[in-house]
Amino acid sequence: MSSLSRRGFLTGLSVTAGGAALAACSTDEQDRVMAQGEGDTRLQDAIVAFDDVHQAGIATPVQTHLNLIAFTLADGVDRAGLTRLMRSWTEDSRALCTGETPLGSLEPELVVAPANLTITCGFGPRIFDVAGLTEKRPDWLTPLPDFSRDELDPQWGQSDLVIQVCADDPLMVSHATRHLVRSGVDYARVAWLQQGFLHADGSVSEGTTPRNLFGQVDGTVNPRQDEDFDDQVWISGNQPAWAQGSTSMVVRRITMNMDTWEMLDRTSREVSMGRSLHNGAPLTGTEEFDEPDFAAVDKYGLPVIDKDSHVARAHHPDQKLLRRPYNYDLPPEPGSEQLSNSGLVFICYQQDPVRQYVPIQQRLDDADRLNEWISHIGSAVYWIPPGTSPDGRERDRFWAQRLLEDE
Repeated sequence: MSSLSRRGFLTGLSVTAGGAALAACSTDEQDRVMAQGEGDTRLQDAIVAFDDVHQAGIATPVQTHLNLIAFTLADGVDRAGLTRLMRSWTEDSRALCTGETPLGSLEPELVVAPANLTITCGFGPRIFDVAGLTEKRPDWLTPLPDFSRDELDPQWGQSDLVIQVCADDPLMVSHATRHLVRSGVDYARVAWLQQGFLHADGSVSEGTTPRNLFGQVDGTVNPRQDEDFDDQVWISGNQPAWAQGSTSMVVRRITMNMDTWEMLDRTSREVSMGRSLHNGAPLTGTEEFDEPDFAAVDKYGLPVIDKDSHVARAHHPDQKLLRRPYNYDLPPEPGSEQLSNSGLVFICYQQDPVRQYVPIQQRLDDADRLNEWISHIGSAVYWIPPGTSPDGRERDRFWAQRLLEDE
C-alpha cells in the first residue's frame, strides 16, 4: 500500500559517491523547476498501487486532499448497467492512478503527476436492491441509528454510491473527480461533494498523526500492523468469496464551532479531549501512544482524565476502527452569526459498524465534553468491495465483479 516512486527506485540502485553531489544539487534543480511553473517533480512518480487484495485509499497513508463524491443511480439502471459503470470506473481509475490517460480523455497533460492518487469505491444499501441482490446485502448495511444530538441535513445523507478521491495535488484530485463524474453521467448523478484537506505535502512525516482544526491529533489509536487491520478493518473469515477483503465505510459530517472553541484556555481544551495538545499524549502519560490510565487521580483525588472527556468516552478495548478524517473550512454561511463554517469529514473503516462504530458513537452522544462545540450534520454507510487485479485472475477485474456477475 505504500507509495511507489520509479525515480526513487532507479536512483537507489546507484548510491555512490557521485550520488551525494546529485543530492546536493537536487534542491536547486527543484527550485528552478518550481520557478518555471512546471510543478513539483516529487509528485510525478508518486504512485500508489491501484490493484491489490484491498482497495487503495484505506490503509494508504493519508494524502493532503480529499474529494468524497456521493452518487444516486439514474432511473432505469439495473444490474447490467451497474456492471458497465463499475467496469468503466475501475478501468479509468486504474489508468488515472498510474499516470496514464483513460480511454476517451482529451486531457493527457492533467495526469502527468499522479501525486499518490487513490480512488476508492463504495456501495450504499439500495445498490443491492437495484442489482436484485437484496438477500446478499450485509446486515450492517443500513442507516445508522438516530443519535439524540444529531442535526442531520438531508443534503449530506445516504447515497447509492460513493467515490473517495485522495491525492497530494488538488489539481489531480479535481481532474480525477471530473473525469469520473463525466464518464458515469449516463448511470449516476452527483448527490453531494465533500472536500477536505490535511497538512501540506511533506510537512508531516509518514506515521505522524494528522491534526484537526481544534489542534488535536486525530487517529492515535488507529491500527498500524497488518494483524490489526485483519482484526479491525478487513472482512474475511466465514464470508462469501465476493466479500473477502472488503470493508465498511462510515461517513459523518461534523461541524466544529471554532468561534466558541477559541474562547477556551489551553487547559480546558486538553481536559475536554483528555490529551495534550502538544503531542497528543494522554493526560496520564508523556508520549502520544502511551496507554491512558483512567484510574489515575490527582492530589485532590479527582480523575486525571475526566470521565466525560472525548478519550474516556471513545475508549473500549474491543471496539476499534480505522479513522481517516479530513478537515473542511468554508466561507461563513450568509446571515449566520457564526463566523466559522468549519469541521470534519469524518471517515472511518471497520468490519462491522454496528459492532464497532455505533457503540462508540452512542457513548459520545450520551456524554462527551466536545459535544458543546460539535454537531453531526451528515451520515452515510457503504460497503467497500475488495481490491482488484488487471487480468481478473487473482481477484475481481473491476469493483464488485464477483458480486455483480454471481448468478
